[in-house]
Amino acid sequence: MNTACPRALRFTVVVAFAVGGISRPASGQFGIVSFANSGARAAQPAFLRGLALLHNFQYPEAAAAFRAAQKLDPRFAMAYWGEAMTYNHGVWREQDSVAARAVLARLGATAAERLAKAPTEREKDYLRTLDVLYFSAGTNAARDSAYARAAEQLAKKYPDDVDAQLFYALSLLSLFPRTDSTYLRAGSIAMKVMREHPQHPGALHYAIHAYDDPAHARLALEAARRYSKVAPNAPHAQHMTSHIFVALGMWDDVVAANEVAIRTNDDVGRGAATATAPNCGHYALWLQYAYLQQGRLADARRMMDACRAGSTASSGMAIGYAQMRLRYIIDVEQPDREIINSVANTRRASGVFGAYLQSTLDFASAFDALRRSDTSTAASLIDRIHESRATLSGSPMGKRMPEMGDAMAVGEDELRALMRLRRGSNDRAIALLRSAAAAEDAIPFMFGPPEVPKPSHELLGETLLSLGRAVDARHELELALARTPGRSLTLMDLSRASRAAGDTATASAAHRQLMANWHRADSKP
Repeated sequence: MNTACPRALRFTVVVAFAVGGISRPASGQFGIVSFANSGARAAQPAFLRGLALLHNFQYPEAAAAFRAAQKLDPRFAMAYWGEAMTYNHGVWREQDSVAARAVLARLGATAAERLAKAPTEREKDYLRTLDVLYFSAGTNAARDSAYARAAEQLAKKYPDDVDAQLFYALSLLSLFPRTDSTYLRAGSIAMKVMREHPQHPGALHYAIHAYDDPAHARLALEAARRYSKVAPNAPHAQHMTSHIFVALGMWDDVVAANEVAIRTNDDVGRGAATATAPNCGHYALWLQYAYLQQGRLADARRMMDACRAGSTASSGMAIGYAQMRLRYIIDVEQPDREIINSVANTRRASGVFGAYLQSTLDFASAFDALRRSDTSTAASLIDRIHESRATLSGSPMGKRMPEMGDAMAVGEDELRALMRLRRGSNDRAIALLRSAAAAEDAIPFMFGPPEVPKPSHELLGETLLSLGRAVDARHELELALARTPGRSLTLMDLSRASRAAGDTATASAAHRQLMANWHRADSKP
């Protein structure tokens, strides 16, 4: 509590209310939050529910809760602040500043009018951060940087304000490109709050985001184990734990987390990340990838078929199907020809989304063609992938998320290297694959399944092994495993390469880990 705000009331709740429905604030348990404010007592349950949902990234439900608080207290300035915050999804690089400004306009037409509605200096300071976030000049990235500075000043001014600290941490997580120093700073803030407030959803959530890379993931393993229990009715919280589990190669846990996330999403009626396509959405994509790592090909195929059935309904579902098909073709050494020959309806996607969809479908087909040494088919697909990448890179989305284009460029180089290999230009193929691996290493780390669907060090290792260079192959595969821990194809390749190099200890260790991954496998990928 901020003791400098004697007029503010302090309210603490376990957010567990029985008000549900798509158009109303979500029901269930979302963690424990506390926030000193000057709103009416009757509006506090709705406000605090909105705050907890906001920290859980359940944005539509949070907005509904804040609107419910406004209805109970129309002059409740922080309820308008909260609703406006739901339109900034910094970690996802999404912001609807028009909608946020419309919310703030309902509080007051000008900054001065809005500040006049806030009875305390602290509440005025919170509102001032939104002026920076939504009204500053410049690009979204520039506003994000300015907002992070404003959030830092707020956190320094109110060091005992838990939410000020956490929103500062979140502002750091929203800066791109991702850097270790920025993320570790955010992580240290979230971990400090977590120690003092072990059931605060934001502390647990942001600690996971800060440490969800292989080098740091163990620092947030406790947060991942706890978060799903603290916010059991938040679909995103259930999924979020798998950021740590993927980074550690804990496939049983990845599967469990995303199976629960999908069920929880169905229970609440909608979720921020999967509302449009539960069979093809974010949680489903991670779940299918984990099934592949477990060798559960029937389950991975079942998910892909369910997504395929709806892939003509929307571009989002078509993209989801294309991604699942791509993962399946890459991670299964002999995929069914029906999958190779199946494509989603591309007519529903246009512009940049169409380009991304087409390139995803084409990469899978080209990779399979080169696996079968069909260089003629692959050549035309690679040319089309290049055109799709140019479209994406020149788009606003491509400029906002340049790593997407960078990853596509790595994939294109991988395919061109395989073309050289199939045509007998082995040295040129290896040189291009080394260049692709260096380019992938330079891409800022992205959490989750590999951003480059066929990890370049893995492909380089496989290629070197096929050419009889087992020692060099082992080195590349060890590099691949450091970037994607526990990945089953990498472990399989490492075991083969190490055995060929005479390193039986490494070969046996990799094989044991692979068998642990496959303890529920229905067949050998």
